[in-house]
Amino acid sequence: MADTAVTAGNGQPVPRPGLRERKKQRTRDTLLRSALELFTEQGYEATTVDDIADAAEVSQRTFFRYFASKEEAAFFVSRLAESHFVDAVRRRPPGEAPLDALRQSLVESWDTIGEAIEQLVPLELHMRFYRVIESTPALLAAHLRRATELEERIARVIADREHLDVDADPRPRVVVAVFGAVIRVTERIWSAGDDVSLAALRELNTAYLDQVEPALTGSWRTD
Repeated sequence: MADTAVTAGNGQPVPRPGLRERKKQRTRDTLLRSALELFTEQGYEATTVDDIADAAEVSQRTFFRYFASKEEAAFFVSRLAESHFVDAVRRRPPGEAPLDALRQSLVESWDTIGEAIEQLVPLELHMRFYRVIESTPALLAAHLRRATELEERIARVIADREHLDVDADPRPRVVVAVFGAVIRVTERIWSAGDDVSLAALRELNTAYLDQVEPALTGSWRTD
């Protein structure tokens, strides 16, 4: 019988990869770590694919077996985190209000995503790379494009949960856009601060999400 391991996402046992697959995963993870380390140390634009391959002690050809480009390597771990969140949204109870479902999915993701990332690269390295994204125009543009694509995916999940036509009813896209805007604001503030830990980002997200509902529905007047 195949050996098993426990996933970080849902805690269900899954077949452990065979020896060949584990070797491939180690090569991929070495390339990821080398890429993120070089991006954070010398900058994304200054880092070449050859630099990453040399740091990982593999050929350029090997790099392209795992990643189509530098950008794909740069956002590989982020894509894992995004999929983790989308899966959490899908698992929320059907009677939960959409904004509550999004927030609880974020809470659920916070509790497990760190461990999932650590299986690929050090969490601290992944968090430091966010600063590189904010300070690199090409990466920031890609990040914002990806965020828009992610919002569309989540809006469709919310629409399915609510039995709505996402193209006929604007509410799924609107609620996801509001939620995404809060996340984007907190990312920007967090990346400019001194503490780039996951705990600091989580605390900032929580503080801002606590203010979303009253900020949108309450009076803004102070006189």
